[in-house]
Amino acid sequence: MLKTSDYDFDLPQELIAQDPLTDRSSCRLLVIDRNTGAFEHRRFSEIGEYLRPGDLLVLNDTKVIPARLLGTKKDTGASVEILLLKRVGADLWETLVRPGKKLRAGAEVTFGDGSLEAVIREVLPDGNRIVQFRYEGIFEEVLDRMGEMPLPPYITHKLADPSMYQTVYARFEGSAAAPTAGLHFDRALMDSLTAAGVEMTYVTLHVGLGTFRPVKVEDAEKHVMHSEWYRVTPEAAESINRARREGRRVICVGTTACRTVESAADEDGIIRPGAEETSIFIYPGYRFKAMDGLITNFHLPQSTLLMLVSAFAGRDHVLSAYEEAVRERYRFFSFGDACFFTDSL
Repeated sequence: MLKTSDYDFDLPQELIAQDPLTDRSSCRLLVIDRNTGAFEHRRFSEIGEYLRPGDLLVLNDTKVIPARLLGTKKDTGASVEILLLKRVGADLWETLVRPGKKLRAGAEVTFGDGSLEAVIREVLPDGNRIVQFRYEGIFEEVLDRMGEMPLPPYITHKLADPSMYQTVYARFEGSAAAPTAGLHFDRALMDSLTAAGVEMTYVTLHVGLGTFRPVKVEDAEKHVMHSEWYRVTPEAAESINRARREGRRVICVGTTACRTVESAADEDGIIRPGAEETSIFIYPGYRFKAMDGLITNFHLPQSTLLMLVSAFAGRDHVLSAYEEAVRERYRFFSFGDACFFTDSL
């Protein structure tokens, strides 16, 4: 049995980063040899020293939408919150709502000046709601006016600059959370890596909150992952397949890029282009088919993301590295520092 409690660690509350760094690439970087568990302390701007000419970085170019909507229930005036998770039809979205007891099927909500309204169409078994929106004009433009950036609940500070919760290469709108490993890249760093012979390709996975849902069962294999939409273009698939044919490393920037690549790979590690849903749950015992290295942030205790990293680098190596990060006062989670799991130091 994969025990959830085996992926716990002590994390002081003050190490949870509340604000992004203005200089994206100045964060700290813990470089970890996934085979031996050895590690080195660096800055993210120095990651090029651990990359080789011909390495292929796979980045997730999704863009976070202002998915947090604050409104009032039409019949009572009660304050409510709706968080957009995933578009499921024309003006239909799967959402999280608060407080749930006030938003049963048929409830109507109005936002701002009333130019955006919502009706709860269905309550799903997991408590999520299917919501239909009413508005005039273009939904994305209305959302830009009405919505707020949906920061994770462990971040309590207000974000002064919403662009700091987007990667510099974000292109395709649809995420309820940022692919945070990519937040450490700025244009200057990307240009310097390209000049050094490091290649880059882009996939898209619209990040939902299912990835971050806590594991509430001790037998982690019984945890159900929510599905997320991803796309791998023919160009991206060919870039990854060519790198693998030529013996070059494929390094995923973030767990979302990892989950996309592994979802799109067949048993021989060949990447198939296409667009579909994935609910892949990667935990120890999983055989990686296409990824050779992983750049990621420091994740929550007992989380599916910590299990994914442990599947790649080994639970003991990962927890030892996390203990070192706590001792050295690294910053954790979305706005925190980074680690690079590589094949050798």
